Amino acid sequence: MTTSPAAPTLRADAAERARTVAGRSAAALCVRGLDAGRPLAHATTTTGTTLALVPTGGEVDAALAGRDDLTAVLMVSDRAPVPLRDPQRAQLWLSGWLTPVHPAARRAAVLAFAETRPVAALLDVGQDVALLRLDVAEVVLREGERRTEVGPQAYAAARPDPLAAVETRVLQHLDRDHPEVLELLRSRIPAGDLGPRDVVRPLGLDRFGFRLRIERPAGRCDLRVPFPRPLTCPGQLQAATRQLIRAARRD
Repeated sequence: MTTSPAAPTLRADAAERARTVAGRSAAALCVRGLDAGRPLAHATTTTGTTLALVPTGGEVDAALAGRDDLTAVLMVSDRAPVPLRDPQRAQLWLSGWLTPVHPAARRAAVLAFAETRPVAALLDVGQDVALLRLDVAEVVLREGERRTEVGPQAYAAARPDPLAAVETRVLQHLDRDHPEVLELLRSRIPAGDLGPRDVVRPLGLDRFGFRLRIERPAGRCDLRVPFPRPLTCPGQLQAATRQLIRAARRD
């Protein structure tokens, strides 16, 4: 990672990064003996419980009939919210045992799910939608070529990045409407890291700063432009971005 001269490289730990990826909507549910399929929705609640919604009477629901649990893997993909040559940023594998949520616990589980991801399918739980719990035994996070194992307890205790909910909107707005800001962020990259045909695009945003993608004629490189200090909420983003812009203009 390359940073601006204004601040050292900072990055969330692997458990926080995993919880952030878990919040993305693109996912596949793989159950032994069945073809991989997309759940209607999934969520890891604020208390660290992983839940999934599947159609009542569908393959997964039918496979659980008369059984206590099934071995399963929930795979979640994290893709950049702007067009890139290679948009996939990370993948998360949550492996464990899938079991139906008991009717007595269903209401509390639905409310916990809705707190994290308020999807319409929750209204049909118990009718056309089955609510399942994944008891996570293994967590693996893949970022580029690197795979990191995260302890299930550390994963459950972590919190997603506080800017995750606004990242898509901010990056799309930056990419579409503010090329001048992107150019200023680009100026924070050391000149030796950029070639004449390289294209700089927004890749990510988290509490530590912006991530940029350098797309080269052959290959790519990801870099970070950090904020002066980590943010704690989206309300601090505008001021932190202005600080980066002022620093770039002074340079």
